Amino acid sequence: MLSATTIVRKPAVRQDAVVDTVTLDHAAREVDRADLTAEGGLSFTLALPKAAALEDGDAVRLTDGRLVAIRAAAEPLLEVRAGSPARLMRLAWQLGGSHVPAEIGADVLYVPDSPAVAELVRGQGCAATPVTRAFKPERAAHDHSQCGHDHHAAHDHDHDHAHGHKDHDHHGHEHPHVHPHVHGPNCKHDH
Repeated sequence: MLSATTIVRKPAVRQDAVVDTVTLDHAAREVDRADLTAEGGLSFTLALPKAAALEDGDAVRLTDGRLVAIRAAAEPLLEVRAGSPARLMRLAWQLGGSHVPAEIGADVLYVPDSPAVAELVRGQGCAATPVTRAFKPERAAHDHSQCGHDHHAAHDHDHDHAHGHKDHDHHGHEHPHVHPHVHGPNCKHDH
């Protein structure tokens, strides 16, 4: 079976080299290994050397040099609007802190349609309307491929209290601490 081992980003895709198209939802565009069948029947194995998000309009290069175009599939999303830009910005900040992928427009956010996300949106006083469309979230907000650290779902870091506490005694036990942090370029830390 043919393999696809290289991503060709949208600006570099030569349309004359494209032999087929595969339509993938957001989750499927985030994997580095999968057996896929394109719309024209071409079967191939996606075997990228490292995880990297495939974007709508990108292509993957097959081992024989041909390209398969990537198209973003329509999927259930929430279209989120707010009464003010500040409210929408606060929500975007909270979604990012929770590692929820978001597509950002001038006065709208598109986020995955889930009960937990809908609750967070309503809790911030924003309106959410279910829609079905291609999801093209911001890569930098969710892509840790340049960060240099392992990424795990939990962010609690348990450790001893190495600092003094004047007002209370720990009686020989330890307390977990949650440390807020920001993922930036080359952050190079492990959670």
